[in-house]
Amino acid sequence: MPRTKPQAEKLAAAVALQPAAWGADFRAQQPAASNPGTAAVLDEQCRWERRPLPQGVLASLSRYSEIPGSAGKGELKVTAAVTVHATVLDADEQLATTLEEPLRCREQQVRSDEWISGLMSTGTPYGQGSNTYSDDQVVEIGSYLTGGSKQTYYWYVTRLGTVTVAVSVKGGKGYSNDELNKHASHATTTMLSRVEFELGGEK
Repeated sequence: MPRTKPQAEKLAAAVALQPAAWGADFRAQQPAASNPGTAAVLDEQCRWERRPLPQGVLASLSRYSEIPGSAGKGELKVTAAVTVHATVLDADEQLATTLEEPLRCREQQVRSDEWISGLMSTGTPYGQGSNTYSDDQVVEIGSYLTGGSKQTYYWYVTRLGTVTVAVSVKGGKGYSNDELNKHASHATTTMLSRVEFELGGEK
């Protein structure tokens, strides 16, 4: 596992999905990635914002992609994020916080014109349910609200050792829940495989 910030930054950059890894129709959002040296934090007013890396986090990177609206379908927005922690306990605390946040903030402001609401979360540690691929996972489901539209929202946060990978999918008009879930599952599986490869778990 990475022990220094340069090692952690290199790993995060190798794992976080670029648009093409989501599928041929995806392109980069603007901005395409988070500011270096920052992490996403849900503040006391239930607003998501970027803050300097907290203690226990070596690196964090988010990349934002989308399929533009066309042919009767709305815009589909996705995020792939990687956070490298100093210890397993630090990483585990992120999963615990993610699991509890919907209880504190049933509605959360993502950007100035974007909200998520009606959130429910469930945790699946290794060995429970169908989780045979990670140390722990939290899945959050709710509604994505923007411009008078209400669509399905998925957020997967998955841990392997000191590394957490997170995937968010904000639904758009014309996309089924099955399509959204497939995008989230594919992105999660791809990033977990990249973590294993980068750390020498696969040859």
